[in-house]
Amino acid sequence: MSPLSNLYLCTYNSLHAIGWAVALSRILSSFVTTKSVNGAYASAGELICLLQTAAFLEVVHGAIGLVPSGVVNPLMQWGGRTHFLLAVVRQIDEVQELPSIFITFVAWSLSEVIRYSHYVLSCMGSCPYWINYLRYTAFIVLYPIGMAPGEMWLMYQALPFIKKKHLHKHLFNGLPFSYYNSLMVLLLCYPFLWLKLYLHMFKQRRSKLGKHHEKKKL
Repeated sequence: MSPLSNLYLCTYNSLHAIGWAVALSRILSSFVTTKSVNGAYASAGELICLLQTAAFLEVVHGAIGLVPSGVVNPLMQWGGRTHFLLAVVRQIDEVQELPSIFITFVAWSLSEVIRYSHYVLSCMGSCPYWINYLRYTAFIVLYPIGMAPGEMWLMYQALPFIKKKHLHKHLFNGLPFSYYNSLMVLLLCYPFLWLKLYLHMFKQRRSKLGKHHEKKKL
């Protein structure tokens, strides 16, 4: 990788690591101050929407070969999260104070602070083993928490409001189904789409942590 590309990736990942750390601190500060989980979106929602939208660059990075991640998995993760935020949460005030938002945001923030910090240190060529281990281990707990009691539960809770408000009706004009119908289908497919990404992370874990164990044996 050229020094310029490495500098760009180091800067990009640093900004995201800082952004997610700020989001996490806002969420936890709101929780400590109010003794309630209801303020997660109010405290960090817009920042998280911005960070997640900007993360589309990671799909571009994979597409042009700047990083070896490819396109499919980054696009699936970006699409799922961005849809959740911009098409559901941001459009329905009634769901923004639900506990599932707090659960989702905390799980996302923790995993992203770890991930982007790992990327920054890797770009600098000085990533300690414990950060590498955390990067490829913390997801085992954080990903299911963010998905089941977080994203899926909130989208399920949002269904009555989506039906009542005829949400995104203008996008479905002339179609034999509504956004409400498509979201119900998505909820049925969501665990299987998520499982693909989850198993991919286990494959990466074996690859990344396995190399370290092989080096120790040598």
